[in-house]
Amino acid sequence: MNTPAVDIKHWIDQRSVSRFQWLILGLCFLIVTFDGFDAAIMGFIAPAVIADWGISKSAFGPILASAMVGLAVGALMSGPYSDRLGRRRVLLMSVACFGVFSLLCAFARSPLELAALRFLTGLGLGAAMPNSTTLLSEYIPARLRGRLITSMFMGFGLGSAMGGFVSAWMIPSFGWHAVLLVGGVLPLALLPVLYFLLPESVDLMIDRRFPRERIMAVLKRMGAEFSDTVSFVVSAPVARESAGRKVSHLFTAEYRWRTLSLWGTYFMGLLVIYLLTGWMPTLIKDAGISLERAAVVTAMFQFGGLAGILLVGFAMDRFNPKAAIALAYVGGALCIFALGFVEIGASALGVLVFAAGFCMNGAQTGLNAFAPGQYPTDFRATGVSWMLGIGRFGGIFGSLTGGALLSLGLPMSLIFAVLGIPALLAALAILAGPKPRQALGLMPELHH
Repeated sequence: MNTPAVDIKHWIDQRSVSRFQWLILGLCFLIVTFDGFDAAIMGFIAPAVIADWGISKSAFGPILASAMVGLAVGALMSGPYSDRLGRRRVLLMSVACFGVFSLLCAFARSPLELAALRFLTGLGLGAAMPNSTTLLSEYIPARLRGRLITSMFMGFGLGSAMGGFVSAWMIPSFGWHAVLLVGGVLPLALLPVLYFLLPESVDLMIDRRFPRERIMAVLKRMGAEFSDTVSFVVSAPVARESAGRKVSHLFTAEYRWRTLSLWGTYFMGLLVIYLLTGWMPTLIKDAGISLERAAVVTAMFQFGGLAGILLVGFAMDRFNPKAAIALAYVGGALCIFALGFVEIGASALGVLVFAAGFCMNGAQTGLNAFAPGQYPTDFRATGVSWMLGIGRFGGIFGSLTGGALLSLGLPMSLIFAVLGIPALLAALAILAGPKPRQALGLMPELHH
């Protein structure tokens, strides 16, 4: 007998956002906020650690880079396993991971210990962001995807900016170790809340043929009223494959070019963002500004990003999303070029740092919102996480080369001119990709 079938993605797209969906957005926002705090924290405490341990800037570079390596590995590993094991389970493990190891970082006794612990912290950080993005994208209507996903990523900018202000407040009184303790306690306090309130992806539950009662329990929280005779369909057929096989889908004829375009854009964007946030406090302090002011000025980069995220997300939903992202990268490049011609102590420095953050973080977060719609449910988390993982190598490159670049004694104008080039390359990479498309969904159906 044929039974009525409901395309669950179409059903979500046609409805207003329920309280339950707002709750999911809020929980993902908190995950990304604490992710941002822990990811940016080493840049803010770098001057204090360098002074405390008496090490060079070049010696501190591997400590910054170790977290980036962990972020890359965590992202690359988590996506395929999230597609197999579930978004919720991987998210819970990732939050526990970066919370525990951030706590342990506070007790590191040498640069080598701190680098090793930051690598392990990075594993959790790298898994958290792509899975939060994927989970949220599967619960929100397509018409609001740009705005709501970028709103979630405001948490990352907020958390990163919090790192600057917390560091400016705590380091003079309690030392840099205390900042790392805060970075561990916050996600661990959130963990029980996530355990009881965070749902599994409804797309994935249908894909994986979860018990109907569990699927219905989630749908009812979104206001669903379905009879027992209704079946549910998802957009893409499920292939019970290994994680490695899912990665190979990214390079099939249909997805190869979009995959390379996303990877190149994300790599260049993160190279700029992590080099700026990781080394700007040290650059400003070396110019004779206090550590507290250096942290606050760098935090303006993240605060600018909060505004940029909202504007880019709105523009993506209203206009061509690729053009909106590319334009933001170009704006970021121009602001970074301009930084080289401003006196370190001038008030205009904070304004330009704010503007650079507005453009760069807005573009980078817009790319996070854009990516989930480029892949089908069956390997969506793999596609998003591999974009973030490959992009992290840009952050690694920036972290490793930042100390060496500052040690050369180059004029500021030349340093910032060099940093503006990858932002322009990011704009070219996103424009070179295929035309934007809606979340992939109109493919052969799977009934549950």
